[in-house]
Amino acid sequence: MNIRFYNARILTMEEGKKVFEGELWVKKEKIIFVGTKEEAGKYFETHASEMLVWDEEIDCNKNLLMPTFKNAHTHSAMTLMRSRADDLPLNDWLNKQIFPVEAKMTGEDIYYLTKLAILEYVSGGMSACFDMYLTPYTVADACREAGFRCVQVSAINNFSQTPELVEEWFNNINGKDPFNSYIIGCHAEYTCSEELLLKLSDLIHKYKSPFFSHMSETKAEHDGCIERHGMTPVQYFDSLGMFDFGGGGYHLVWADDKDIEIMADKGLYAVSNPGSNTKLASGIAPISDFVKRGVPVALGTDGPASNNSLDMFKEMFLVTGLAKLRDMDASSVDAINVLKMATVNGAHAMGLKDCDILAEGKLADIVMIDMTQPEMHPINNIEKNLVYAGCKQDVKMTMIHGDIKYRDGIFNIGVSPDELYDRAEMIKARIDKELEQ
Repeated sequence: MNIRFYNARILTMEEGKKVFEGELWVKKEKIIFVGTKEEAGKYFETHASEMLVWDEEIDCNKNLLMPTFKNAHTHSAMTLMRSRADDLPLNDWLNKQIFPVEAKMTGEDIYYLTKLAILEYVSGGMSACFDMYLTPYTVADACREAGFRCVQVSAINNFSQTPELVEEWFNNINGKDPFNSYIIGCHAEYTCSEELLLKLSDLIHKYKSPFFSHMSETKAEHDGCIERHGMTPVQYFDSLGMFDFGGGGYHLVWADDKDIEIMADKGLYAVSNPGSNTKLASGIAPISDFVKRGVPVALGTDGPASNNSLDMFKEMFLVTGLAKLRDMDASSVDAINVLKMATVNGAHAMGLKDCDILAEGKLADIVMIDMTQPEMHPINNIEKNLVYAGCKQDVKMTMIHGDIKYRDGIFNIGVSPDELYDRAEMIKARIDKELEQ
């Protein structure tokens, strides 16, 4: 599809570039032009031989075009457990509620429950997720069919998966289609033996893969690692060579100064999940310390069982609001930086550097924000307003790889929402019955 967006406000998320009015053109899966109306006229003069024919011309009516959000940590198929196990301590939540349900889930269940999450992602302006779950092939199938980007990270631990399986998934998922990729990771330090982690480190070095894991999510986890190994999770993983090719960690609520120093030196990403960490009372991550030390921060929702929503607007507000509260400083963690966390930094953490900003040659992953919504007026500072007042209802359109996946309440992911809602209810009923037996 060749699509011309005109009469638009545009936020490219290029460093130092403010919102401007103009046009954006998409040819197949890529952006071929983004600029002012005057620049568009000059483009036609210098590219007359291209003879562009538009399949659709969209009058944006001064609505905002910007890069899509990237959900840099989630467990998509946990849509099944949304609002099922709330208001519990983390250990009870995991061991008494989540793990028993997951033990009953099939690959087919995960396929449909991932597609259910994709509905929520695209209606919230997201084009990609950094997913960690149980059946990588069915997750990849769901995302490929929906035309949604998914970077999967292995969730290996002492109780499931093996280094051999991780290597198989790495080789069979990477490079097969434009929507799926796979990197090496583990569930967490406390669920992995050192023997297992050393085997994983060998794979990391064999394939030069970045490494991600849950790290220092709770104080008990953080302190427990110090008791076991004499060092924090970040320091322990680093001592095993896990970060020799980059990567980062999820949560990092209890990261200390030495952790942050290692992350800065290694160019690692801190993926913050403020919604989940707040709901599970895990603590407030030291976001301003990461920023001051040059550690790039990305944002993720975590899974819909712990959050419970998959909403980047909520994460943006919480990451800056909680940082201000932690620092007792209303100027801490500026909203412009937060918007970068939710878009550019998330893309880079996931290795998606070809869809991070709106620019010529980049993949056409674009969200349109409805500027007619009451919370968008009066217009003082659009970027800051997105962080402090924006919400999911402001998403008018989400485009991924040049295809419109959501527009004005209509989904285009290859299956109807009603079919996915019915399927989710059937899966829930079956597993509830199995748990009763």
